[in-house]
Amino acid sequence: MDKFLNKRVLLPIVILASGIAIMAAFASMKKPPEEKPTDQNIPWVEVKVNHPQNKQIYVRSQGEVKPKFETVLVAQVSGIIVELDARFEKGGFVQKGQTLAQIDPSDYQVALTQAQASLASAQALLEQEKAQGQVAKVEWQQIQDLEPSSLALRKPQLAQALAQVKAAKAAVQKAERDLQRTKIIAPFDAIVASRNISPGSFLSTGSQIGEIYATEVAEIRLPIAESQLKFLQQKGVSAQVVLEAESGGQLQTFDATIVRSEGIKNSQSRMQYLVAQVDDPYALKSSKSSLEFGSYVVAKIHGQTVENASILARHLIKDGQVAILDANDQLAYRSVDILRVEDGQAIVTNGLFEGDRIIVSALQYPVEGMKLSTGNELQESKEQSDADTVLAQKD
Repeated sequence: MDKFLNKRVLLPIVILASGIAIMAAFASMKKPPEEKPTDQNIPWVEVKVNHPQNKQIYVRSQGEVKPKFETVLVAQVSGIIVELDARFEKGGFVQKGQTLAQIDPSDYQVALTQAQASLASAQALLEQEKAQGQVAKVEWQQIQDLEPSSLALRKPQLAQALAQVKAAKAAVQKAERDLQRTKIIAPFDAIVASRNISPGSFLSTGSQIGEIYATEVAEIRLPIAESQLKFLQQKGVSAQVVLEAESGGQLQTFDATIVRSEGIKNSQSRMQYLVAQVDDPYALKSSKSSLEFGSYVVAKIHGQTVENASILARHLIKDGQVAILDANDQLAYRSVDILRVEDGQAIVTNGLFEGDRIIVSALQYPVEGMKLSTGNELQESKEQSDADTVLAQKD
């Protein structure tokens, strides 16, 4: 009986011990998973690596395209318009020396003929007086041995005849000029801005015929603030300019050059004015796009080149400081010097160095010295964690 009871007690104990031993054996064969570091909830940020560069500065301005020369044509003689060139109309292009209109020249041709006849008569009278003076001198010497007087030698009459010749020549010159002035001639290559006459119109001396603009050169007055002149060499004179304007429904660019400074500040705006010049604005001698007079343009004037400048978005600078991620992956602030801002980009000359990691994303509660992580580091950590999990599952 006791022997039977001992077997009933020992058998379950043996079975339980055997199970525990088998489980321990299986557990010893499985590789335990690596312990993961405790998540410290480190904020992550996006960064931009700083690479200083040489930066070309542009000074911006704007203005209206105008011709360098504007001329109002006026009649220098009176008469009726008998001929009009077909190109002499608003918007037409005319060339230097081209006859735009013709005033009736008949009266002026008659006047020239009369003046020429008067000149011939005066010259004949002069020759006659010269001959009579020679005769008077010979006759005086035959009669007396005394020196003859000017009156005896007819010198006053000779002087009068010479004056008449000069007056007749002047009359011929005037008649020739008046005849030439019956032709209205373009003084330069131009576009016609306005025309005030028609065939048959009567013009008085001084009547306005029309207005033309020279097409060889266009000019743009560009206002520049005093604070911006320091960025231009030689105060902008001889600087290259890029002009932007709407042409044909598209934004076009044109090359120009600053040719002079007006040298006078505007009494109200306190602006200086630089004058940019564009050659052949209507592209009459080339295949480029035309820049019409009256167009509004935006100008980018080439200024100084800044060496080793750091370029970053203006909103990243607050109170003169930039947030960076230092070598220990901690938030730090750098004080910087802003030279100027162009198109929302700040040009920084001091405070940033090659390789600095500038924080470009926003931090909700930034504290200097706080630990930060970049998006790349988080991605690498996640990929490594996923790989470890896969290995553990395989084991």
